[in-house]
Amino acid sequence: MRRETVNRIRYVLEDIVPPVVRDSILFRWVATLAWGRHIPALAEFRRRAAYVSDAEYEAIYRNHPEVHEDTDNSRACVERIVAHVVGESVLDVGCGSGFVIRQVRDRVKPAPARLAAIDFALSPENDWAGIETHRTRIERLPFGDASFDTVICTHVLEHMLDLRAMVAELRRVCRRRLIIVVPREREYRYTFNPHFHFFPYDESFLRAMIPLPARHELAGIGRDIFYLEDCHG
Repeated sequence: MRRETVNRIRYVLEDIVPPVVRDSILFRWVATLAWGRHIPALAEFRRRAAYVSDAEYEAIYRNHPEVHEDTDNSRACVERIVAHVVGESVLDVGCGSGFVIRQVRDRVKPAPARLAAIDFALSPENDWAGIETHRTRIERLPFGDASFDTVICTHVLEHMLDLRAMVAELRRVCRRRLIIVVPREREYRYTFNPHFHFFPYDESFLRAMIPLPARHELAGIGRDIFYLEDCHG
């Protein structure tokens, strides 16, 4: 299912269905019929988030059903990302299937000399030609300070328990430009994803990015927030 289709469904569930219904046992029952036992498992996962072990954390993501065809990003977000890549080196943090970093590889001209992708689950079935891959957790990035001209992180921050620490890591390894995409989303007890953080408004997201650099941009793209900042002055 494409991101654009998912966003239409999210509009109904998040903005039309009243919160009193979304947080009800009735909604949990209906959602479980459609999505299985994953619905109550996700609710329990968020409730116990501060106490879950690394094994539990990885298990919830490994068992999470795939929803999107090739990327969590809409085509409009991908276009904006590709258009704003700068420099000779690009890192995709929490790269998933690798769709975004492959778009950078195939479309940015001249092509960056170094392309890297990191995630705790990297499928060998995907095309990683010309891309340096790192299969590991991303809370502590295995790179030196200012290692990459452009750092991309899409649909990741909402999953990170220690959000501010993750933002600090992204900024640490970024030399010139940081690009972030998160869903514009409201929090409810029963959801279809294992998100810890929710950003219904621009200011909800900007609070997580404090201190804001002098050069930053934020744009709404569909039901997603696209954020860009220029690092180190």
